[in-house]
Amino acid sequence: MFTTLALFLTISGTPSATPVADVAQVDVALVLAVDMSGSMDLEEAQVQRRGYVEALRHPDFINAVTAGLNGRIAVSYFEWAGSVNETSVINWQLIDDAQDAADLAEHLASRPVFTRRGTSISNAITFASKLISASPYDAMRRVVDISGDGPNNLGPPVDPARNAAVASGIVINGLAILIRPSGGTVSLDRYYADCVIGGPGSFVLPVHQPEDFAVAIRQKLVMEVSRKGSGMRIIPVQMTPPTDCMMGEKLRPGFLDRIYPELEK
Repeated sequence: MFTTLALFLTISGTPSATPVADVAQVDVALVLAVDMSGSMDLEEAQVQRRGYVEALRHPDFINAVTAGLNGRIAVSYFEWAGSVNETSVINWQLIDDAQDAADLAEHLASRPVFTRRGTSISNAITFASKLISASPYDAMRRVVDISGDGPNNLGPPVDPARNAAVASGIVINGLAILIRPSGGTVSLDRYYADCVIGGPGSFVLPVHQPEDFAVAIRQKLVMEVSRKGSGMRIIPVQMTPPTDCMMGEKLRPGFLDRIYPELEK
């Protein structure tokens, strides 16, 4: 098992991580799953990237990490659109001080920014769940952090993917990007609350302006690491979601034909 995990960590293009043998347990295993779908223009994508880079370097984030029971967390990162961009994956990195966080931020900042077509939150959740299953660290909590600016419209439906992840012990939190929200019957933050996030203490934070990105991402990371509250608005999860979790798929041309092919006859 450890041979396989060691190979997993040596994929080219990732910064070096502290050897697995040095660490038995981390406070959080955190996957950052970042939307780079075509509904975001290049400027928005760059602002979002800078938000993650700045958040990783911020003293509030470092303090939250070092204040934990173990004083260290493990982070993995990838970007997604209609499918997961596997070349964007940064495999598990141990963070237990400011230098570790700065190294990860620098590696992320050096990467090119580009967008792709489609929005498949379900594929992102499934991929993130597999990353967590392959983590070499013994995590007290396992968290997937999903950012997005539209509802699921490609791949499998989102709520079964969410339910499967939550059933395995993963908490899913969300960052709903409402700068230029995609169309839908309800607001995106409500959709995320009802169809995407899940697990004990899960939350979604909305972002309405580009200048809010860095603060929102930082606050979200601090909350995920420390479980402390935030001054930003959090959409509560409802026991019986009223939202149509297929609303994104229904906005795509030919949706009914794909679901009910007999209608074409």
